[in-house]
Amino acid sequence: MALLNNRAIRNLNRDYRGLDKVTDVLSFPQNEPFCLSKNSRLPVHLGDIAISVPQAKKQAAEYGVGFYEELSRLLVHGFLHLLGHDHEEGGYKAFKMRKLEKKIMEEVCP
Repeated sequence: MALLNNRAIRNLNRDYRGLDKVTDVLSFPQNEPFCLSKNSRLPVHLGDIAISVPQAKKQAAEYGVGFYEELSRLLVHGFLHLLGHDHEEGGYKAFKMRKLEKKIMEEVCP
């Protein structure tokens, strides 16, 4: 995970997604989606997650949550992207991803 300023995350967003704007979190998968057996104990590098610290602070204030809770939510969000979840198209996939994000956050930040 990389904790970045707004300029750095904007540059990544522009270079890799073609969107010249600040975003809160970016995920960079190492490989395409995968599946491990339940008995596998192999360490797996799923990819990298970049989070804008200023954006996390801003959103924490907007959502009325603590900075570390918002940082945790962004990390969970990025991790779900690395696992192959996507909300960009909207609809059921977005609903499913948000529901899973909420469920994980309820366990992480009760």
